[in-house]
Amino acid sequence: MLLVNAWAIHRDPLLWEDPDSFKPERFEGVEVESWKLLPFGMGRRACPGSGLAQRVVGLALGTLVQCFEWKRVSDERVDLTEGKGLTMLKAEPLMARCKAREIVHKLLSEIS
Repeated sequence: MLLVNAWAIHRDPLLWEDPDSFKPERFEGVEVESWKLLPFGMGRRACPGSGLAQRVVGLALGTLVQCFEWKRVSDERVDLTEGKGLTMLKAEPLMARCKAREIVHKLLSEIS
């Protein structure tokens, strides 16, 4: 049995510049080698739905940004500290308020 330590690969300073910082812009406009980024596993046991998931997550996130106005519940800055566990839980849960944009109301009234 071979266990791949994805945590160590994702935080290797030889592969990533400043690996402990949250910088999604490092993936903009570049094709990342599959062995450097393992969110869905690798090899024969990799997730068969990874291609679909990568497309659907982007679509869902874009829809949420386009259709809703997002605001913080409090005036405090968002705490991005990681909690304990394997799934990178946040130490403090994110509290946000969303309000449907006017275009969403128009679209839904036309459908009915």
